[in-house]
Amino acid sequence: MLVDCFVFAYYFHMEIYAAKYWTAAQQLFDAQARLEERFANALGSIHGLSLKDTLLLLHVAHAEGGRLSRIELAKRLSISPSTVTRTTAPLEKRGLLGRESSVRDARYAYVVLTDAGKRAVVDASATLERLSAGVFAQGWTADEVATLTALLGRLAGRYPGAMP
Repeated sequence: MLVDCFVFAYYFHMEIYAAKYWTAAQQLFDAQARLEERFANALGSIHGLSLKDTLLLLHVAHAEGGRLSRIELAKRLSISPSTVTRTTAPLEKRGLLGRESSVRDARYAYVVLTDAGKRAVVDASATLERLSAGVFAQGWTADEVATLTALLGRLAGRYPGAMP
């Protein structure tokens, strides 16, 4: 009977902890949805870019050598390579992205920013920074923002594709 009490206590505490974890995850989902909507609306109206397009451009801009393979982009964005192809095609047509062939294998191509793509990244980055400042301007101390940044970085670091 004593063992049953320990087993019950173990599962009872697990349920309490699991509920706390779910609450934390739910808060993250809610915050992410609100931020995504706010940022996507601004990027769309100001720059004509979706948030996902902007993130793709930023990944290429921050990549070593300023280029990424479609496979690497897929990993960093946590999407399929075919989705990368569907996403990059309109950006190529708009002149924001280009292709660079591999020196080793002509069948292998990298995604690169064009000059127009580099300007779009600079402009969109300024908008992202302004929006981010607006999110934290009221009610957040610098220490709280630093703590949140560290915790989210730790969480994101556990998953492939986290932006450096």
